[in-house]
Amino acid sequence: MAKILLIGIGGFIGSILRYALSGFSQSLFRNATFPLGTVVINVSGCFVIGLLAQLAESRNAFTDLTRAFAFIGILGGYTTFSTFSNESINLFRSGENLLGIVNVVVQVVGGLAFVWLGRLAGQGIWR
Repeated sequence: MAKILLIGIGGFIGSILRYALSGFSQSLFRNATFPLGTVVINVSGCFVIGLLAQLAESRNAFTDLTRAFAFIGILGGYTTFSTFSNESINLFRSGENLLGIVNVVVQVVGGLAFVWLGRLAGQGIWR
C-alpha cells in the first residue's frame, strides 16, 4: 500500500510540474504553433530518467520505494515518453535490437494510429 501511495503522490507532483513547465515554455513563444511545451517536457523527462537510471544502475542508488516514487510516480506523471524512451534504450543496450525497433515503431505508429481512430470514433459519436 505504501508503494501505491508514493506512486500517487509522485504522479501528483509530476503532473503539476508538467503543467507548469509546459505552460511556461509555450508562453515564451506565444505565437508559435509548434507544441514547444510538449517537446520541452518530453526531452527533459528523457534526460532526467536517463540520468537517474544510470545512477540507479551504476551506484544502486534507489530503494524499491524510492524508484517507484521517482520513476513511476514523478516521471510517469511528468511524461510517459521518458519511460518509453528508457525502455527502448534498455532493449538496444541488452542486444534486443529487433525488439527495440518493434517497440519504437509500435508505440509511435500505433500511438498516431489510435489517436486518429479515437478522433474518428469521436466524430461518429458527437456529430
